[in-house]
This record gives sequence, C-alpha cells and structure tokens, in this order.
Amino acid sequence: MNEPFVKLDLHGMTQEQARRAIDRQLSACGPAVYQLQLIHGYHRGTNLRQMIYDWYRYEPKVKRIQPGDNPGITILVLKELY
Repeated sequence: MNEPFVKLDLHGMTQEQARRAIDRQLSACGPAVYQLQLIHGYHRGTNLRQMIYDWYRYEPKVKRIQPGDNPGITILVLKELY
C-alpha cells in the first residue's frame, strides 16, 4: 500500500467483523501509510466507534486515535505528518 491515507468502510459490520477488517488493514499498511480512516457511520456506528477507541488505544502501530471531519469517521494515526 502506497497511499498515505487509507480509508476502510465498516458500515454494516459487527464489532468482531470490524475488528478483523481493521487488523487485516493494519497488517497490510506499509511504512508510507500515515493514517487509517475508519468510516463507521454516526447513528449505528457509535458502537463501532467505541470499540475502536477501546481496542486500538493499546495497539503498538497506532500513535493516537482522533475523530474525523464528521462524527461517522475515526482516524488511527500510524505516523505523524511533519
């Protein structure tokens, strides 16, 4: 993967399905990837958003977790932009 910002759509997934998809994507991210943008939705996606914060705050590849431009997106920052 050579894109610096990777998007992953999690709409319609259960927490377990989303976690597996995120784990696969994290494994596939190379050194050129700065952010993994997780699109989970707003109304039904709040459970996924909470799972992302709870599960990935201790992930060694994730430098920090931040909200996206809208409440339906959460961003895993893998590498800081300088």
